[in-house]
Amino acid sequence: MRVALLKPSPLPGFAPALGAALLWLGVLVLIPLSALVWRASGLGLSGILAIAAQPRVAAALKLSFGLSLLAAALNVVLGGVVAWVLTRYEFPGRRLLDAAVDLPFALPTAVAGIALTAVYAPNGWIGAPLDGLGVKVAFTPLGIFVALVFIGLPFMVRSVEPVLSEVEPETEEASATLGASRLRTIFQVVLPPLVPAFLTGFALALARGVGEYGSVVFISGNIPFVSEIAPLLIVVRLEEFDEAGATAVATIMLALSFVLLLLINLVQAHLRRRTGHA
Repeated sequence: MRVALLKPSPLPGFAPALGAALLWLGVLVLIPLSALVWRASGLGLSGILAIAAQPRVAAALKLSFGLSLLAAALNVVLGGVVAWVLTRYEFPGRRLLDAAVDLPFALPTAVAGIALTAVYAPNGWIGAPLDGLGVKVAFTPLGIFVALVFIGLPFMVRSVEPVLSEVEPETEEASATLGASRLRTIFQVVLPPLVPAFLTGFALALARGVGEYGSVVFISGNIPFVSEIAPLLIVVRLEEFDEAGATAVATIMLALSFVLLLLINLVQAHLRRRTGHA
């Protein structure tokens, strides 16, 4: 009995399209990453784990991944609100606000870092009032968090906005007509079809945050064990001609990122099957 492995498609050219996709994926992604892992394998698993256990490396990895997760989680809320406002309401300046969302995409990361540092420094527009309240942002982990929220917000907005625009307002009105409260309408009518989009935005913001360098190094202060991120530590190791150490840290970041993104994709696929959007 013949088993169909692929769903039939009305579009021709599956074989060459698949071959081209695998070719470019291999050349641009898999081969460079495999070379990185190969270089690190010379240390052996015990050597890589020993480097990961070094206090400075562990502190940098914890800071990068911890703050990236927190920033992505906050952007789930902030991005959802911004996407809701841009999709559901008409108001003066809406198009200007919509364009402003993409500014972190367009700005060079160094420019973003300098701008954030100028604003949140102790003598900056926002940093000065906060400093008067005893809250220091620039040159602290809080500054890194602000930078990661800044660069991650557009990923969440642009992931949720198209899906939210497909949710008809009539369904919300029908829910209200049937006596559902606003909270029940939000959690049982509006949010369920948006969950995969939220997960996509979360994954993109997380991935960008973990690998972010330019906008963070200016506002972080780069203090070991306090505000030193893992990408900066890789650069430091290379400047010290410790290529093995830099490769090991990079491999550890690659492995952790892959596991996190794989888990998110598995949850997303499960939710798509449950909601019938696969």
